[in-house]
Amino acid sequence: MTQTNSMQSTPTAAAQAVTGSGELAKPLVQLNHVEKHFGALHVLKDINLTVNKGEVLVIVGPSGSGKSTMCRTINRLETIDSGEILIDGEKLPQEGRALAKLRAEVGMVFQSFNLFANKTILDNVTLAPIKVRHRNKVEAEREAMDLLDRVGVASQANKMPSQLSGGQQQRVAIARALAMHPKVMLFDEPTSALDPEMVNEVLDVMVELAHEGMTMLCVTHEMGFARKAADRIVFMADGQILEQDTPDAFFEHPKTDRAKDFLSKILTH
Repeated sequence: MTQTNSMQSTPTAAAQAVTGSGELAKPLVQLNHVEKHFGALHVLKDINLTVNKGEVLVIVGPSGSGKSTMCRTINRLETIDSGEILIDGEKLPQEGRALAKLRAEVGMVFQSFNLFANKTILDNVTLAPIKVRHRNKVEAEREAMDLLDRVGVASQANKMPSQLSGGQQQRVAIARALAMHPKVMLFDEPTSALDPEMVNEVLDVMVELAHEGMTMLCVTHEMGFARKAADRIVFMADGQILEQDTPDAFFEHPKTDRAKDFLSKILTH
C-alpha cells in the first residue's frame, strides 16, 4: 500500500511538463487523497492525480477498477467521501450556481452520447451556450455549424439524433461539449457503445483535439489511441492508481505485476 501511494504522489516527467517559455506547466485538474465508496464497496482509494494545462491523460485498467468513477468525480457527477478536487486552482463546489458555473468549464462526453432526442443536432449544440453562457442565438448557431463541420457532421445539422449513426452522434456530443469552450474535456469510454467501424471516426476527432492542445482525460480501452495521443498513461486497478508513465514506458516496461497481466491480456488479441 505504501508503495502505491508513493508511486501516485511522485510526479512523472509528463506531470512536470515544461511549457515552451520554460515555465512549469500549470495544474488544471488536481485530485488530492480522494476516497469514494458505493455502500461497502471501496471504489476509489486515496487517489492523487495532477493534470496540467494542455496535457492528454489516458486512464486504462480492467473493468471495475474505478476509472469511470474517478472521471465522473471531476465534474461532480459522482460525489466523493473525502479528499478534494480542484479545477484551475478552485475547489470543486458542493452544489448550486458555483457548481453549475464550474461544470460549464468541464466538457464531458459519455459512452451513451446523451443527446436530447427531441431536439435537432444544431439545437443540441446551441442549447447550453445560449442558456448557460447567454450567447446570442445567431452567434451560437454560427459557431455550432463551425464545430459540426470540424467533426464532420455539418450536413446533419437539421436532423434528429435518431437519424444519425452512433459514430455521428458521438461526434455531435464532442461538438456540443466544445461549444461551451471548456478548460478540460472528460471522455468516459466514448467508443465503447459504437460498432467497430465507427470507432475510428470518433478517435480521429479526439486525436485532432489532442494535437490542438486541449486538456483531456480519457477513459478508454482503445490502446492504439492511448499510444498515439496520450502524454501520460494512468493505470488503475482495484480503485487505486498503480502506475503513471509515458505511453512508451508503460506499454514497453510496465512496473507492476497487475499492469503486466492487464497488458498481456489485451495486447495479444
